[in-house]
Amino acid sequence: MKRLVLAGGGHAHVEVLRRFARQRVEGAEVVLVTPEAESPYSGMLPGHVAGFYSRGDIFIDVGRLASACEARLVHARVAAIRAAHRELDLDDGTRLAYDVLSLDIGSTPATGGARGVVAHALPVKPIPAFLERWAALLNRAERGAVHRLAVVGGGAAGVEMLLAMQYRLAQGGGPPVEWHLLTDAAELLLVHPPAVRRIFDRVLAARGVVVHRSSPVAGVDARAVHAAGGQTLDVDATVWATGASAAGFLRHSGLRLDAAGFVEVDTFLRSTSHAEVHAAGDVASMAGMRRPKSGVYAVRQGPPLERNLRAALTGAPPARYVPQERSLALISTGDRYAVATRGGLALEGAWVWRWKDWIDRRFMARYRV
Repeated sequence: MKRLVLAGGGHAHVEVLRRFARQRVEGAEVVLVTPEAESPYSGMLPGHVAGFYSRGDIFIDVGRLASACEARLVHARVAAIRAAHRELDLDDGTRLAYDVLSLDIGSTPATGGARGVVAHALPVKPIPAFLERWAALLNRAERGAVHRLAVVGGGAAGVEMLLAMQYRLAQGGGPPVEWHLLTDAAELLLVHPPAVRRIFDRVLAARGVVVHRSSPVAGVDARAVHAAGGQTLDVDATVWATGASAAGFLRHSGLRLDAAGFVEVDTFLRSTSHAEVHAAGDVASMAGMRRPKSGVYAVRQGPPLERNLRAALTGAPPARYVPQERSLALISTGDRYAVATRGGLALEGAWVWRWKDWIDRRFMARYRV
């Protein structure tokens, strides 16, 4: 019997589990390794922070999905990969052998060498840890103990998170909060078309957000953000929502990585150095194709990943996966209003938010076991 280990409960793996539950893989043992029994859907995180969704609305019960396909659930985090020996070291001290391995462990926000981020900032990933600290920050704000907040990161994650938090705190009746958004780039939302940037420049200005462009952060402490240029901004908390960073243990795994440290995969979502290893979501980087680290791509990778893992276990030929050149992005403005963009087109309105809400709820309904 071959053993397939699914490391991580990301968006691609929940689809693999759902499909395995519908059609079992005979003659194979499936093991899911994840530190959490529930997997958050990142697309609904800003809506949860804003107060529109409950915790149950945005989490997928991967434990029940694993049970539905008779997979063994191991509550642990991968600490090391020994690709040459087909083994994983887990953070509970155990070692787990595999015949086929699939990685969907996500990423963490990049620190860019800034000091004190781990100790003092609130990284938006991993999401369960962020939500615990967000609840504590919300409690402080409701008691009137928060007056100035900073968000570091000028991409969609940073902009959406700031606007969602701002909306939520404004409903709490506490004192007004001064908001600051810092980015090391000259413009916000660089991977999006100019029309999107103009919309969010307008929204941020209307809501009194102070935007610090070309301001890389050198360090963070409990009460301040220190810019590389020497400026110090006194704050009550700093939320860290920068671009994706790969897990450090991958450097010693023996797997071929790209320049940023992510697992390099081919069009079959297989490691380019170890064909028995697959990867999807943020942890993966397709050779010769640059795509944003976005949940949109992770969701699309689920079906081809399932087909190719099944092929690896049964000896069937794998299927190619070619990511779309352009993807639809739906970026909320904190309230029930959003911007839709694809290619150079940008549309905005309350109807876009309702469309996004429908898409997200339909996606989550697929995984209610």
